[in-house]
Amino acid sequence: MDGGRTPGGKRRVMVVADPGRESVGALEWALYHAVLEHDEIILLHIEQANARRSSALSAFLRRPPAAASPRVSPHAAVNAADGKGDYEFLEVMRAKCKFAQPKVRVQIERVELESKDKATTILTCTKLFRVDLLVIGHRRSSSSFLGCKLSGGMSSKGADAAEFLIENSKCLCVGVQKKGQNAGYLLNTKTHKNFWLLA
Repeated sequence: MDGGRTPGGKRRVMVVADPGRESVGALEWALYHAVLEHDEIILLHIEQANARRSSALSAFLRRPPAAASPRVSPHAAVNAADGKGDYEFLEVMRAKCKFAQPKVRVQIERVELESKDKATTILTCTKLFRVDLLVIGHRRSSSSFLGCKLSGGMSSKGADAAEFLIENSKCLCVGVQKKGQNAGYLLNTKTHKNFWLLA
């Protein structure tokens, strides 16, 4: 799987970033098996349209009274009110990228879901950012177990987001399942189903 690489060409590799283990496994595969030093990594996080407002409110409600925590800095309070703590995983993922691939440029994109479903929003982003390779953590559903196709066609709402993107993305999309700590990865693309890669 060359990820649509052209000889000597720079690619934009987009990894769907969430605070779950599927996303972490997908990023690890991309960093150690797909990305080269002249590529660019885009960490894409899809959030609900009201996520920032609700996270800011919940952070405010969680804050203790000023008298109970006199040593809390005003900067920390501002960051909590902005809900930045809810997206700390994105900075952790960025740091992981820089550790594994120091020369690779890494950018974080947070996109609001609004009225569209997640898979369609991701698909739109791959076109907007001219992505060459899309990597997404894949939790296989029973409907597609052992590579069996969903019957009656596949829609973004009726299928797992990874499955929909694998079948409909214009660029190469790789669904990644990390199988245990040292058991390797199970990869799925439009042309390769259940491809096993040892760690």
